[in-house]
Amino acid sequence: MTAPPEPPRQSRLPWAILGSALLVLFVAGYCTVKTIPRLVGRGGTTVTHDLVMERLRTVAKLVSTEATVRDVVIYQNTWYGSTKRSLVVVTGRLLAGINLEKSPMVRIDDRAKQIAIELPPAELLGVEVTDLKTYDERAGLWNPFTPADRDSIQRQVRAQLTRAGRETELLDHANKSAAELLRTLLAQDGYRVQVWTRGQPQPSGVDR
Repeated sequence: MTAPPEPPRQSRLPWAILGSALLVLFVAGYCTVKTIPRLVGRGGTTVTHDLVMERLRTVAKLVSTEATVRDVVIYQNTWYGSTKRSLVVVTGRLLAGINLEKSPMVRIDDRAKQIAIELPPAELLGVEVTDLKTYDERAGLWNPFTPADRDSIQRQVRAQLTRAGRETELLDHANKSAAELLRTLLAQDGYRVQVWTRGQPQPSGVDR
């Protein structure tokens, strides 16, 4: 009686090759993890002056506080005893923000992981007259309204809107918004960010 043929024996060579390949990959990965940090640092973002200025430019674009102001403008002109008078109600849109041309101060302490920024105070960047209505206009007997009077009224309107914008909380709101956004953008990898407005006291812990 003939014995049944033995099943072919599987070679262990492919498994040995696969095991060797996995071992090589493991060793290579381990060496890479250990070596790269020594070559490029411990990891994390290095905060530079250029990075801070880039964030400042972003904030200057994003933080533009808008307000709508309504005011009453009275124009009056007397010439040889003849008075002309106009009462105008004006509505304007005011835009406030940070002007980076006024050189913000930036100090970075990498060892202490601290960023100190002194911003120039916010200012009015734009005044737009959106509506202007004349409710009472009386010309003098020999002192009529002229195009020059219309120009004077427009200048008075803009000056009054600008003054109203400076007297509201618009600029203060722009200062606070810029500071909060900068802290959010730069507070990374353990950095502590302190922001204040020029002309105001520095926060504690900041070297002068």
